Amino acid sequence: MQNIEHIHHIAIICSDYERSKKFYTELLGLKIIREVYRKERNSYKLDLSLNGDYVIELFSFPAPPPRISRPEATGLRHLAFAVSDMEECIKSLEEKGLNAEPIRIDEFTGKRFTFIADPDDLPIEFYEL
Repeated sequence: MQNIEHIHHIAIICSDYERSKKFYTELLGLKIIREVYRKERNSYKLDLSLNGDYVIELFSFPAPPPRISRPEATGLRHLAFAVSDMEECIKSLEEKGLNAEPIRIDEFTGKRFTFIADPDDLPIEFYEL
């Protein structure tokens, strides 16, 4: 086995680059590391960080095909962010116009979590530590 240390990043292809850029930066608060326009692909690549750690590559491509997200389709199920206070998280989301699902309880850990959806309906989870 390789010496895997941690997840380096998650890559997301969006259907509307400006809308997704605003969602991940203005609404979720991720910071832009770099933004590159790749002329040969007619594509943007936006590198985003969370607390100084590189976490997401956001890509745009002309007319990407839709991906089934729900009901539980094969493939990446969701992206999860750890939070320290679920009520504060939900309040912050609501202040930004984002509606979280009702809080659920992880049956194995007893921890609380909730979901929202990004502009392309990718489930985004907030999991209380």
